[in-house]
Amino acid sequence: MSTDTFFDSLARFRNALLPVRVQKWLKSPQGLWVVFAALHGTALVIAGMQSLRGEAYSDTGIYRVWASVGFDETRVLGPSPWVYPILALIPMAVSYVLGSGPFLFIWVLMISVLNALAVGKLTSWGKKRQAIPAALWWLAFSTVMAWLGFARVDGLTAPVVLIALSLGVASPFLTSFILSVATWTKVWPAAVVLALFTVVKQRVQVVLAGVLVTAFVVVLALSMNALPKLLNFLLEQGDRGMQLEATFTAPWLWMSVLGLGGAHMYMNEEINSMQVDGPGSEVMVVLMQPLLIVAALLVAVLIFWALHTGKRNGGADRTALLLFGSLALITAFVVFNKVGSPQFMVWLAPPVAVGLAHQWKAWRVPATMLIAVAVLTYLIYPLFYTALSHDNPVMAAVLTGRNLLLVVLFVWSVRQLFLLGRNPALIPKHDAGAPLAADAAPAVEQPTGMPGLATTATTATTKES
Repeated sequence: MSTDTFFDSLARFRNALLPVRVQKWLKSPQGLWVVFAALHGTALVIAGMQSLRGEAYSDTGIYRVWASVGFDETRVLGPSPWVYPILALIPMAVSYVLGSGPFLFIWVLMISVLNALAVGKLTSWGKKRQAIPAALWWLAFSTVMAWLGFARVDGLTAPVVLIALSLGVASPFLTSFILSVATWTKVWPAAVVLALFTVVKQRVQVVLAGVLVTAFVVVLALSMNALPKLLNFLLEQGDRGMQLEATFTAPWLWMSVLGLGGAHMYMNEEINSMQVDGPGSEVMVVLMQPLLIVAALLVAVLIFWALHTGKRNGGADRTALLLFGSLALITAFVVFNKVGSPQFMVWLAPPVAVGLAHQWKAWRVPATMLIAVAVLTYLIYPLFYTALSHDNPVMAAVLTGRNLLLVVLFVWSVRQLFLLGRNPALIPKHDAGAPLAADAAPAVEQPTGMPGLATTATTATTKES
C-alpha cells in the first residue's frame, strides 16, 4: 500500500466518522479554541480536585518536595533537584508560592497558558486557518500523552520550543533566545539550537542569544549560592545505568524477560528510575554518551550538507531544513540515549506540529507515527508499567514496538534531509493545510502571517549563503 493510498483510506474513515460540517467547524478558530478549552479545562478540573485533597501527580510530587525545602538537596531523599538545569526550579518555586496544596493546579495552569500561547502563535490566533489542523494535531497528541505532558518539566518546554520554531529562521536571535531559555530548563531543546545554528545565515545572533541567557543563568546561580551546582544536571547523569525504556536496552530487556544470562530489572532509588543489568550492559552504558554525541554531530553535518547542496540543486528551503533537522536531532537525542523516560516522547511533537502547518503533506507520515508512539507510550506508562517492570512479555513487545517506531522516525527524518539536499523538489512545498475530502473546491489561502514559515520561494532562499 502506497503512502497516498493509506492516507486516502484514513480520509474515508474520517469522513465516515465525522460529518463534513463537523470537520469544517473543527477547522475553524471557534472549533479549535473549544477543543483547546475542553482539553485544558478537563486537566485543570482534575488538577484542582487533586489539589483540594492535597495531592500531586507523578513527578509533580517530587517537584513539590524540592520546592518545600528550598531546593536543598541535603534535605530530600531520592533524586536531587539539581538533576534539572537551574531554570527548571523557577516554575517549581512559582507553583509552591501558595504552599503545597495548590501546587499541582498552578503547575497545570502554567502549562495550559504556555500551550495557549503556542497554539495562538502557530495559528496567528486563529487567523491562519491553514495551520488549524496542525494545532488540532498538537492537541490530539497532548490528549493521548495526558499527564506525561502535564505533570513533567517536559510539558513546560514543549510549547516553548513550538513557539520558537514558529518564529523560525526569520528571527534567529529571538528564536535562539527562547530555545536557550528552554535548554536551561530541560536539556533537549539544545538539539533545536544546533539545527538553528546549522541552518541560518546569522549564526552570530544564535550564539549571542545563547551567551546572554547563559550569563543570566550564571548570575541567578550566584544569587542562590548555587554556582558549583550549575552543571550538576550533566554530571549526575553519568552514574545512570541502562533505563528500562531506552531503545538500546532492548537486548537486556528480553534477556530479563526470558531469564537469560542473569539479566534483571531493578529500581535505582537515587534517581527514581527502573534500570536493567546484564552481561555487557556496563559496556553499553559507557558507549551511550559518545554514541549520542556522534549521532547528533553527524545529523548536524547532514543538515549543513543539505543546505549547501540543496542550493545547487534548485533551492534550499531553510525553514524545511530547520524543521526536519530539529526532528532528526531530537529523535537522535531519544534513540541514542541510555535514559528512555516516557515523557521524552513530548519532545518530538513541536517540530511535527510546526511542520504540519508548513507542509502538511510532507509531514503526514511522522504525525501519524507519533500518534502511534503516544498510544503505545501511554500503554507502557502509566497503564501497565508494573507489568513491564515484572518481565511481562506482552508489555516488553509493546515497548519494543514503540522503540522500533522511534528508530523508523529517525531514519525517516534523516532521509528527508538527504532528499532536501539531493533534490529539494521531492519535498512538497507549502500547502493549505489538511484538506477536507468532501470539499468540492476548497479555497486556496495565501501562506501569510507566520514569520519564517512562508520561505518557500527558491529564488529567495538561493540568494542567501
